[in-house]
Amino acid sequence: MRSVVFDLGGVVLDWNPDSILERYYADEESRATLKSVMFQHPDWLLMDRGVILESEMVDRVRQRTPRSPVELAGLLQAVRESLAPKPDTVALIDRLAQRGVALYCLSNMPATTFAYLRERYDLWSVFRGIVISGEINMMKPEREIFEHLLTRYELTARDTIFIDDHEPNIQAAAQLGIKTVWFRDARQCEAELEPLLCG
Repeated sequence: MRSVVFDLGGVVLDWNPDSILERYYADEESRATLKSVMFQHPDWLLMDRGVILESEMVDRVRQRTPRSPVELAGLLQAVRESLAPKPDTVALIDRLAQRGVALYCLSNMPATTFAYLRERYDLWSVFRGIVISGEINMMKPEREIFEHLLTRYELTARDTIFIDDHEPNIQAAAQLGIKTVWFRDARQCEAELEPLLCG
């Protein structure tokens, strides 16, 4: 039976920056500004990679918009708190675990965010291995992070299935010979995953 690797944000956990900003800011101008200077800025990827810390992210955003450090730190905390498990995906993971499928995680995320999630939720024990970008300074869709996953856990590409909601990550995995499922929702994912597990 093949190994299955899950992305986290957008697949196992909710991830919706627009929704986060709507809850944090009442006015549209603030939402648009923070989306541009934080979530869509290259610094966000540097934080995911583990190159800059959250405190550095706050300092850099302050240089682009006159927002207070307390406000920006609070927004980053709101990001962490928004990453709640998706019940349908968790149920799918539980079904796979009960069948003995070897489960893994591969996610772009700051190390501090994952540390928070590891403490807050108890769903991690079903995974035989977890690779977080901020802990190893590599990121999807780069080839190196997929190779790291395969090497670290002694997986073979042809016997590995990768599930992600971001098409460039799916394409990168496929180029290495990894089977892939482009995630839209848990039901669609399970329907596409089953033939790969049994084939």
